[in-house]
Amino acid sequence: MSRSWMRLDNAALIFPAVSSSRWANTFRLSADLKDPVDPAVLQQAVEDLMPRFPSYYQRLGTGFFWYFLEDVKEAPRVRPEYAWPLTHMSAREQGRCCFRVLYHGNRVAVEFFHVLTDGTGGLIYLKNLLAQYIRLRYDEEVPCGGDILSLAEEPRELELSDAFQRCTGRYPLSRQEATAYRLRGRPDPRGGTHVITGIVKTEDLKAAADARGATVTALLSALMTDTITEIQAAHVSRKKWKPVKITVPVNLRKIFHTETLRNFSLVLNVGVDPRLKDYLLEDLCREYREQMALESAPEKMAGRIAANVLPQRAMGIRIAPLFIKNIVMRLIYRDIGERKGCINISNMGRVDLPAEMERFVRRMDFMIGVQHTYPNNCSVVSCGGVTCINMVRNIQETELERRFFGRLVRMGIPVLIESGDAEQER
Repeated sequence: MSRSWMRLDNAALIFPAVSSSRWANTFRLSADLKDPVDPAVLQQAVEDLMPRFPSYYQRLGTGFFWYFLEDVKEAPRVRPEYAWPLTHMSAREQGRCCFRVLYHGNRVAVEFFHVLTDGTGGLIYLKNLLAQYIRLRYDEEVPCGGDILSLAEEPRELELSDAFQRCTGRYPLSRQEATAYRLRGRPDPRGGTHVITGIVKTEDLKAAADARGATVTALLSALMTDTITEIQAAHVSRKKWKPVKITVPVNLRKIFHTETLRNFSLVLNVGVDPRLKDYLLEDLCREYREQMALESAPEKMAGRIAANVLPQRAMGIRIAPLFIKNIVMRLIYRDIGERKGCINISNMGRVDLPAEMERFVRRMDFMIGVQHTYPNNCSVVSCGGVTCINMVRNIQETELERRFFGRLVRMGIPVLIESGDAEQER
């Protein structure tokens, strides 16, 4: 299969339009290995994956009507970590390659510009990168199966497809929602990203969710709602309160049974209006379990896809020059994109690895950078019996993290807190 460029998928269209010199929508997946990383072997693994996974090895190009993705001629060079996680990916870097591979000590990290793929697609790439690295470094035979794909195979057309175009509904679902409470703080003067990680035993978190008849995502969303409601009460009089809503990405591959490696997720804004009643944690768990089940039904997701895809197909949009499209998309993003939620909670769930890989991987992490106007974000992944909850912020205040992790501790779930070089158990 040969192609030198690709159209951006429907979800990716918005990201170049709203990126700025201070913000690009990026995310990071990383793995801590049992031994220090060998950069030469890692570089060889990155190069070995290039023919099998062409949709990742792309640069962002600019046309008269649309942005596009174009094949890079060489695989990106692996680099030692040189700053904080999710360092801004400039337009110049995006013009060379839209992902970077980093290493530090025992850690391998891949950071993606969201035009390439979503968290699920990024995780598939990292799994295959680790599999090839382990084969080369340890002469270990890592079998193919599940997310571990054969490097001898040609990439499949379905993997490279824009699944939004195939799975759109006939009728768009309305985007109208109440505006949510906004978290605020003093911007970090250095412009960096701060990460505080809470590490818990997966079995403890799962038991707490099961006891309340909830999924882990519903439980974490409920705890976050409790936390944000408490912060709102501390800073705003009750008559000025707004709804508290959590933005939860949904992996559409499971709903529509497709194997695309490109973006194929949408977000739900699930939440409550705390002016109506004082919600108990059990109330919130029930609300979120029911809302997530109802709103992620295939017919509703198809309607949400249609709300994004059908305008893209309109002749007036198609023939408009790119600078006009950018203006329109920025206005849409400003009015709709981030005003309807308080914070993003993206849970990758449990990462399963082949037994041949498990003994080499100690831990995995997942981080989504702060959004354009969200000063905080929360990303979750479980691997090897450990769940890492990464709280990312670009403000000075740690109020949200302190209150949130404190709630987990009061529930009887021990939390190991990591922040920079400091570790402490609460």
